[in-house]
Amino acid sequence: MSWLFAAGFVVLFVGLLVSIALHEIGHLVPAKLFGVRVTQYMVGFGPTMWSRRRGETEYGLKWIPLGGYIRMIGMLPPRPNDDPTRLRSVSTGPWQGLIENARAVASEEIKPGDRGRVFYRKPWWQKVIIMFGGPAMNFVLAFVLFAIVIMGFGIQVLKPTVSSVSKCVIPAAEADKRECRPSDPLTPAAKAGLRPGDRITSVAGTPVSSWDEATRRIRAHGAGTTALGVDRAGEHLTVNVDLIAQDRPALDDPAKIDKNVGFLGVAPTAVIEKQGPGYVVGQMWDLTKRTAASMVNIPKKMVGVWQAAFSGEKRDPNGPIGIVGAGRIGGEIAASELSPENKIVFFINLLAGLNLAVGMFNLIPLLPLDGGHIAGGLWEGLKRVFARLRRRPMPGYVDVAKALPLTYAMAALLLVMGGLLIYADLVNPVRISG
Repeated sequence: MSWLFAAGFVVLFVGLLVSIALHEIGHLVPAKLFGVRVTQYMVGFGPTMWSRRRGETEYGLKWIPLGGYIRMIGMLPPRPNDDPTRLRSVSTGPWQGLIENARAVASEEIKPGDRGRVFYRKPWWQKVIIMFGGPAMNFVLAFVLFAIVIMGFGIQVLKPTVSSVSKCVIPAAEADKRECRPSDPLTPAAKAGLRPGDRITSVAGTPVSSWDEATRRIRAHGAGTTALGVDRAGEHLTVNVDLIAQDRPALDDPAKIDKNVGFLGVAPTAVIEKQGPGYVVGQMWDLTKRTAASMVNIPKKMVGVWQAAFSGEKRDPNGPIGIVGAGRIGGEIAASELSPENKIVFFINLLAGLNLAVGMFNLIPLLPLDGGHIAGGLWEGLKRVFARLRRRPMPGYVDVAKALPLTYAMAALLLVMGGLLIYADLVNPVRISG
């Protein structure tokens, strides 16, 4: 099975590299459309493995497959009243010297005739579009991949048809630890004589068409007698059940406990059904909100990664993983006993989720992430709107060079995070089984 593990690792690894390549195309295409001179399009970092020049742009692969970039001229504006085509002496001071050195390096790429082709001279809205193009490509990829799964293969849907009836009431905290005992009371469903195959059509006189509707109404009812509409082999019945109150895991967050909710004691029937585009949009929106919320917890989760890497604590399956960890999960999927179809679905879902996470992460408004440049473009646009409303002279370009100290600090932090994730993925990886 080792060859299957290796094949799964390679397949997911290649999928991630393709995603990175398409992310950079999301920047490249609008940059060229808006006339910015792009000198390089690279997948990976470090020494160049292969490259070929097409027109004014060098396209290539680099040896360290941990990201990618496009190189646009004029990312840093000159100081006010400076000639961007001429170098000048570097100012003194540790941070000022660093900033002016970066300006000097950036200006060396600008050739005669490039005045209108530098990034910093473009309108603010073009800058925003160029920098948003990369994350937008990740979002499009995630949407397409999720749509392939949801509309092409289908997803598990819980139907309000009884698959099994629990015989006795076991406290939620012990439900996974023991079987029924003679002293345990019967569940309301068992007392009422519900059977596998019964389809719940209403709760307390209110029609229900899904398991989610049925279980929410049962929970909301709490303890007490209520009427269930039941379809049993085509015959419509009204069954009175004496619901009891129990503490149960919350439907929207299983980590939380809902107190004294209504409890019936039946399990739904799970079926695989294909869904339409509207369902894809809803799921994508829900996943996007959850992914955005999880970004706030990245520092806390990285502490967990550190502890797992160096203290041997169990790795959080919902925590961040690196490209090596994602590849390992791909290997585990390929070597598992899942059916070929389920393996394909798992691969596509994983790659879609990773694209969504990469897109959201890049929108964090800090340089050198795309979100930092987007924030700079939006701030420039806002300043110009206020200047126009107040009938004042147009302000200059937003000088992102002033944020270089923060940029270098952020870049160093990203390198440390990336290195920590790779190490943790090697010594204490996230596993999907065992």
